[in-house]
Amino acid sequence: MSEQEQQVEKNELDQEQTEQVEQAENAQETAEQQESAENLEGDALEEAIARVQELEEQLAETAKKEQDILLRSRAEMDNIRRRAEQDVEKAHKFALEKFAKDLLETIDNLERALATPVSTEDESLKGVLDGVELTLKGLLATVARFGVEAVGEVGETFNPDLHQAISMQPTEGFASNQITAVLQKGYLLNGRVIRPAMVMVAA
Repeated sequence: MSEQEQQVEKNELDQEQTEQVEQAENAQETAEQQESAENLEGDALEEAIARVQELEEQLAETAKKEQDILLRSRAEMDNIRRRAEQDVEKAHKFALEKFAKDLLETIDNLERALATPVSTEDESLKGVLDGVELTLKGLLATVARFGVEAVGEVGETFNPDLHQAISMQPTEGFASNQITAVLQKGYLLNGRVIRPAMVMVAA
């Protein structure tokens, strides 16, 4: 083999080696690029997953807040409705309070008229007293139908919510804190005091 042929063969071998080295380098570079791309994709995927989780948490938190607001609104509406119903009920119950208070004076006058000692021998006077008594009974029955009831009886225990003590003195036959005399009856309207009873109490 001539020197020239050897040189050509050597050049071809060198060229093949160079090509193989280049191919190896290219393959390595491609592998590195793929790995880098995969890493980038992995990072992007992790970021996307983290963002999705963050958004899901925000969505759950917002849904919870909305649920709380809805529940509070419903509770507030229920409270408003309940208060309105109570106000209407109280208005119905106690609408007659002023009217009932005005009638109490008439009841007191009729009771005083019956308590006045008079001779019952006079028939005409007896008829008037019977008429006053019937009027008082009718008036008491009428106000009772609308929830007005009297309080303050001799012998009851003194109750500061229902009675107003005018004086306290030791009284025979009565225990301490017992009502010994009623100077003016008290009245309730559907359980609410519209006038306390004026009483004397045993000390």
